[in-house]
Amino acid sequence: MADTVLFLAHTEADGTLGRLALEALAAAKSLGGTFVVGLIGGEVQSAADSIANCGASRILGVAGEAFTESRYATDAAAVEALVKAARDTIIVAPHTSRFARCMAGVAQRIGARIDTHVTGIASGPQISRWYYRQRMEAVLERKQRPWIILVESGIAPAWEGPAGSATIEPIAVEAATRTSVIGRQSPQAEQQTIRPDAKLLFVAGAGWTRKQADGKAHIDDAARLIFGFLHGSDASLGSSKSLVDLSGEGQAVLPFLSHMNQVGQTGATPRHPKGLATCCHGEEPHVVGWRFIRERRAVNLDANCGWARGKADVVYVADAFAVIERVNALLAERAP
Repeated sequence: MADTVLFLAHTEADGTLGRLALEALAAAKSLGGTFVVGLIGGEVQSAADSIANCGASRILGVAGEAFTESRYATDAAAVEALVKAARDTIIVAPHTSRFARCMAGVAQRIGARIDTHVTGIASGPQISRWYYRQRMEAVLERKQRPWIILVESGIAPAWEGPAGSATIEPIAVEAATRTSVIGRQSPQAEQQTIRPDAKLLFVAGAGWTRKQADGKAHIDDAARLIFGFLHGSDASLGSSKSLVDLSGEGQAVLPFLSHMNQVGQTGATPRHPKGLATCCHGEEPHVVGWRFIRERRAVNLDANCGWARGKADVVYVADAFAVIERVNALLAERAP
């Protein structure tokens, strides 16, 4: 009996579907056959209308004020109800923090198998995942059903199609929870340095905190230049492990940097179209984090650094302080 596919997604704060959800939708459609859409959110009609022509045989929805915010109890109950209502054997969903929090529990409830951080889907179906700190790629198949698949960003081009008028089958879910959302705290937009949807990843290395040509370290200048570049280019900030570890050694560090920015063997493996490394040596731990960056460039005073050994598309042998100072000036000139 052929597998049928359930695509699951939750709405964003404005009631729309995010880019990652649309990529997961395209991945679900690539499996072929009949598939069903399941949506979760405070209000799901506008999201359903935006993908009304995606070819789904049914569009199921769990809506209500209780499902506006991300909570394990309500999200797990909503996903479980959608899976049981759809009676599908393969569930494809975006690997967002909201779904990552509840999907393992759902798999336990319905007797399913789950794979997370999936970076490829092919007919069969087969999935691709990276193991051993992103050094080995494996292609997997499973006989067990149901099978939950959480896909990463970049797995497929985001689905595009005309909006329409969707008919939603409402699924009733009892929103039993002992928690309530009393507010939300987040940094101001100009203070946010991690931007998953940015077109450029800017990675800072430990060279920014070392002594410069005058024999002195210029931490304040480094912070000003890097933050100015992030503000002018809307880039996302990454860091080498050696740079974020300096805080634990009592040394001066960039004030807006944390281990959340770490990219590499023990950090994140982002998927931005372009990347610019500055003051990094470009050895294996760095390159592992850049595995999914499509275009790689680096700025380093050392012409023999690791980036120059076939690991970057372009290497600028120059002083990163001077280069970023000049780039910031150009960005300021072009600012509206």
